Amino acid sequence: MKVYTKTGDKGDTSLFGGKRVKKSDLRIDAYGTVDELNSWIGLIRDQKINANSTLELLEIQDRLFTIGSHLATEFGKMQDKLPAISNLDIEYLERAIDRMDEALAPMTSFVLPGGHTTISYCHLARCVCRRTERLVVALSIDQQVAEVLIQYLNRLSDYLFVLSRYLTKELKATETPWKARI
Repeated sequence: MKVYTKTGDKGDTSLFGGKRVKKSDLRIDAYGTVDELNSWIGLIRDQKINANSTLELLEIQDRLFTIGSHLATEFGKMQDKLPAISNLDIEYLERAIDRMDEALAPMTSFVLPGGHTTISYCHLARCVCRRTERLVVALSIDQQVAEVLIQYLNRLSDYLFVLSRYLTKELKATETPWKARI
């Protein structure tokens, strides 16, 4: 199988199921941003982090591929042939957040991104996750999108924030609180 097909040379592409759309279509932007998010998470996973976080990130990457496949498919078309995203996936993130949060001091202010390269990657991934969520919400205004996809992305951004704090502690980095100048 060749990597290049030349079928997109005029600015359009196929959704799963065969429908052709412009590459500028919001659906393409949404699942393309899921792909970007998945790449940032891969970069976090490539860092020297604990084995449990690495396994969680692998699970998340799998789920993001599944979300991408759902977004690349018109709602109701071939959905039964795709891997499922369910509330169990959201609960997985919530358990991971709760586990990490138990090891952290309570937050008393917003936190400035940074302190260590790995932590910065977490914050970049969190921002891309929020952008992905906004795109999927925008897509859901005109086209049917399973609500669980939006919920998963929302929870994933929370996970990435807590992961940044957890890794700050693990890597003995400095967590810098934001102190507003008034």
